Formats: sequence, C-alpha cells, structure tokens
Amino acid sequence: MTPGLEGKVGLVTGGTSGIGRAAAVLLAKAGVKVVVAGRRDPEGKETIELVREAGTDGLFVRADVSKASEIDTLIQKTVERFGRLDVAFNNAGIEGAWVPIIRQSEEDWDRTIDINLKGVWLCLKYEIRQMVKQGGGGAIVNMASITGLVGSAGAAAYCASKHGVIGLTKAAALENARSGIRINAVCPGAIETPMAQRLFGLPAVHKYVLGCHPIGRFGRPAEVAEAVVWLCSDRASFMTGHSLVLDGGFLAGQNSPS
Repeated sequence: MTPGLEGKVGLVTGGTSGIGRAAAVLLAKAGVKVVVAGRRDPEGKETIELVREAGTDGLFVRADVSKASEIDTLIQKTVERFGRLDVAFNNAGIEGAWVPIIRQSEEDWDRTIDINLKGVWLCLKYEIRQMVKQGGGGAIVNMASITGLVGSAGAAAYCASKHGVIGLTKAAALENARSGIRINAVCPGAIETPMAQRLFGLPAVHKYVLGCHPIGRFGRPAEVAEAVVWLCSDRASFMTGHSLVLDGGFLAGQNSPS
C-alpha cells in the first residue's frame, strides 16, 4: 500500500475516462475509497466497477463542476457515504474550440473557463471547507497542463484556464498550508486520452505534436495517475504549491534550435 492512503476517502472529478479513470483505479489499489464525479453515467459506473475490482468501495455522483450547487451536493454525498474526505483530484476539464482568438465565440470562452478554472475553484472551495471541518489535513491535486506554463497558438481559452489553475493552486496552497492541507497541480504534455485523440487525431497534427516530445511518444494516463497518487500520499508530505510537469521533455526543448 502507498504510505498514508490506506483507508482514506478520495474524490476524482472527470473520472469517467482517461487520466481521471486511471487515477481513480490507482487510488483504489492504494486502499482509498473513491468517489468519482462526471457527467456521463454509464462511463462513471464503469469506473466504479473498476474501483471495486481493485479492492475498495466506490460511488459515482453525476456532477457538473461549473455549478456550485452540484459541487456542494457532491461533497455532501461523499461525506454521507464515507464519513469524510481526505484526498481529491480535480481533473475535470474540456479542450474547448482550438481556434484563433478572433474566431473564438464568447460562449466557448465562457464554457472553457467555467469548467477548467471556475470548476477547480469551486471544487477547492467545498473540498477545503470539508477538510477544515474535519480538523485539517488532506491533499488536493489540480489538473493543469504544460499549456499552463507556455502559450499555444489557437488555444487561448484553454491556455488561459490552465495558467489560471496554476495560480489558483499556489494561492490555495499558501492559504491552507498551516491547516495541513497540501495543494499541488500536475502539468501533463500530450497523453493518450480521448481529448488528445480529438485534438491531435489528424496524421499531420499527430506527427507534429509527437515531434515536440523528445521522449518519442505520448504519455499514458497511468503515468500521470502515478504522479497524482504520489502527490496525495505521505511520500509528498513536504510538497505544496508545486506544479509537477510530466511532458516527455516537451518544455526542456522549447528554447532549443529548430
């Protein structure tokens, strides 16, 4: 078992596929009872079956992270079922429309920011309240991206949302450090997920993006999940306010000669 996680209660938003599902299963293997939140019931229930196969109990709650009332209810249902909340992975997110700013609609901007940034803020708000109510202590991981550290032409809303998550993570970590609540973020490069398939599915685009990753491949959801579980565990007990990059060397090569 991973130190400090056995018997804990965890929450994963956006846990219906990809990195969220991988994290939910890996947390379960570490002994965590897992609540999975998402907007797709069949996929959410599939994740819970995998959680139970991994050896712990789980609960799926349908929730839209951009709505305060639904996050409030999500935390309430978590506590009603398992009694507390110890760790959380705020993973839910969308890519939005990757188009130049002059072609981006206000509706798309609002939806991307609402889910990717406001959604993380709402989750933090209610998760931290519950952890403080319990007496403090806990670990939260937010989903950022390497696009939270660099720009990407045609992805203004997405980049803005992920830059925001990194700033939000730092502020929340400082506010709650003395309460024993550690708050960090993960910043993946391109990962083999449905989102990546939508964004980089065309052969020419896939080839270009792959070439930006010196390691020579896209990451796997399980590789990001391993980092999430580590950040939630006692092994990362001195880490807070940090953004952990998992990008196959992408950022290391940003200033290299072409």
